[in-house]
Amino acid sequence: MTLPKVLPASPVSAPARKPLRLGQGRLPERVPVAVIDIGSNSVRQVIYEGQTRAPAVLFNEKILCGLGEGLHQSGRLNEIAVERALRALRRFRQLQHQTQVGDVHILATAAAREAENGPQFIQRVEELSGYHVEVLTGKMEAHYASLGIYAGFHKPSGIVGDLGGGSLELVNVNMDRDSGMTLPLGGLRLREMAGESLQKAAEIARRALSKSPVVWGNSARTFYAVGGTWRSVGRLHISNHDYPLATVHEYTIDADELARFCDKVASRELSEIRGIDAVSKNRRALLPYGAVVMRQVIDIYQPERIAVSSLGVREGFLYSRLSKKETGRDSLLTAARDLSILRARTPDHCLELADWTEMAFEKLGIAESEDERRHRIAACYLADIGWRAHPDFRARQALEVIANAGFVGISHEGRAYLAIASFHRYQGLAAKVGEPGVSVLASPETRRKARLLAAFFRVLYLLSASTAGILPHIGFTVSGDGKGEFTLPGDLRDLIGERPEERVRQLSVESGIELSLRITG
Repeated sequence: MTLPKVLPASPVSAPARKPLRLGQGRLPERVPVAVIDIGSNSVRQVIYEGQTRAPAVLFNEKILCGLGEGLHQSGRLNEIAVERALRALRRFRQLQHQTQVGDVHILATAAAREAENGPQFIQRVEELSGYHVEVLTGKMEAHYASLGIYAGFHKPSGIVGDLGGGSLELVNVNMDRDSGMTLPLGGLRLREMAGESLQKAAEIARRALSKSPVVWGNSARTFYAVGGTWRSVGRLHISNHDYPLATVHEYTIDADELARFCDKVASRELSEIRGIDAVSKNRRALLPYGAVVMRQVIDIYQPERIAVSSLGVREGFLYSRLSKKETGRDSLLTAARDLSILRARTPDHCLELADWTEMAFEKLGIAESEDERRHRIAACYLADIGWRAHPDFRARQALEVIANAGFVGISHEGRAYLAIASFHRYQGLAAKVGEPGVSVLASPETRRKARLLAAFFRVLYLLSASTAGILPHIGFTVSGDGKGEFTLPGDLRDLIGERPEERVRQLSVESGIELSLRITG
């Protein structure tokens, strides 16, 4: 296969473009930022809406160039892959211009730093792009991968493993940035070293990992799996088991179960594995090698669970550039608030809803864990995002958006909480309504709290009509005799009617106490 040579960058600057007129789905104060990751297997550009705690992806494209193909034997980057990468980077540059990107960051990893012709390739990239290329050391890769886990998980604890095409980086997410290590176990390299023998690949991985013990310390025994090949393993497991969510981020699997599944992936024809269509064809060639390495990780490092991450070095790099104040924000609540601003009728009403339900839960004596409180607040922010849909379809639409949204910092049980609350807020709570499929991911207690929150939503939205400034005037009291009241001031007396009274009776069933509406003054 022969590809045309990439032309040098034009000496004539691109024509100036008028400022973009943003659609209502964009937050106007944000300046797009692009991160390009030049890896051993792929070259990817992600353009984010802005550099924030929970950046939304504006544009995402990868080309599986295979720069590291044959590197172990030749010591050089594959020439055809180099030309493909440079052509992709030219396209990426044009996309940056069209989307009016403010900052561009280019990162290069194992193949570019180790190849004999790596410096020449990097020079060509810098000449073409006009930007400096940050060639990451193995320790830097491990560090940014761990920051990617901080960006994507709430209070993570455990070991991070980032499997690329050329190397595997390992680091304890709770230790200092110099504690990471890199091993030559990336999928492309391992396949070449093993002569395409999976048995030999397992032996190579076992030897390398055995000589490189990780330090768990006081961390939870969670292994965070980063990288496209391991994400594909997780996606295949989801599809193979008819799991009710397609979201791969924070998909958490028991280590023994995943070990058995990796054995299956490494020992069978991929076409025979149910659910393989969920994995792109370009990813399948390295899938067995990713499974082999994961199997050895489980055997040697003995994690209790594996959590798949959609975030890695790119997101970790962006996270490293945030202020301390920004990194201290909650990624889930930040993303939920952004979506509320974009989709709710009155975003300030959603803030009031979070405060009001906190008061009500306290008066009902409902204890919440830190995560349950986060989930309730997020559910309040998202409670009105389905209002534009036809009434017959609001429940289903809101359910699908929330269950599969690009939120991070939330477990799959947490997603189920949000989905249950949103579904019943629109669909009702009668027995005939049933439960959404994602309910199986939630404990009975989680389902109970989500349904109760939905019951409150159904009362409060009838009283407020999603208008800010009403809820602060509505009180809620609970007496010691198992009764409670919504209290409204005299100037809101006309809000009481048949439908609110009916909803209050439904809430009585969910809460287990007799509730009523009363006018004060």
